[in-house]
Parts: sequence; structure tokens; C-alpha cells
Amino acid sequence: MPLSGTSVGLSVLTTLIGGLDIQTQKSELQFTRGFSLDSGTGANQADKVWSDTRTITASGTDDIDLASVLLDAFGAALTFAKVKLIAISAYAANTNNCVVGNAVATQFVGPFGAATHTVAVAPGGFFCITRPDAAGWAVGAGASDLLRVTNSAGGTSVTYDVVILGTSA
Repeated sequence: MPLSGTSVGLSVLTTLIGGLDIQTQKSELQFTRGFSLDSGTGANQADKVWSDTRTITASGTDDIDLASVLLDAFGAALTFAKVKLIAISAYAANTNNCVVGNAVATQFVGPFGAATHTVAVAPGGFFCITRPDAAGWAVGAGASDLLRVTNSAGGTSVTYDVVILGTSA
């Protein structure tokens, strides 16, 4: 099934206000970036999407197998050949961080630089990284296909939302 109307964006809008004796200084920041993805497997294209809300027990791990274990929104098996976007949003009610990366075996290295590298997503925070070019981040079934999310500590579970966009070839 083709994807339709896929857009990714980031906006940071803020105003810095400083006060003088009888004047006000103001500096506005408007930083916006974004792109659209057409349906397909090339540059600025994606044909696979997977999303879920997941909970990890205290000190537990969640290995997301990007090759053949996931199901799409219609229940069909989903295998990524390349990943173009990873977004992880940790629930604000979490006590612990969600740590992304560093699976024990067949690690999906993707944007992390090395198999042992990680990104900690604090409660209420999110992590999003994109690579819309034709190369994407390669997924190798049984070789480099596990994206791990770990609960950083004991005591309580963590819940997070995940979205992954990619291609079938």
C-alpha cells in the first residue's frame, strides 16, 4: 500500500524579552524545518510506516525487530530495508529515561554511529532523527535489525510512543 501525504516538521518559536529602565528589548526566534516524503523507495520517499505505544517493565528492554516481526496498521507483516525516520516520545509520567540503541546482538546501528551508542530520552522528552535521502539507514535481516529501547532504571515501568518510516527496498 502506498503512503500518502507524509510530512515531517520541527518548529521552535520563542521570544526573548529583556527590560531596560524605560524600554523593552525583544528578540524573536522562528526556526522551522521540514520535508515531505512521497510514496516509494528513493530519495525523499518512504513506503513503510510503523507506530506503537509500548511499555517496558522496570529495568527491562524492548527489542524492535525491523525485519519481518512488526505488523502494519492493517495487520500485514512489515519489513524495513531502510529507515528514514525514528521518533521516540517518552511519557511525561515516566520516572525513568527511555534509552534508545545498544541491542545485545544484531544491532540496528543506523544513526547511532556504533552498536553500543545510545540516546537517553527523559520523561516528557522526545527524540527524532531523519534521513530522507535515497540511502536511508540500512536494515539487515538477522544481522542489523534490532532497535533496542531500555528502561534506564528499576522501580517503575516506562511508556513511550514510537514511529518509524522507511522503505521496503
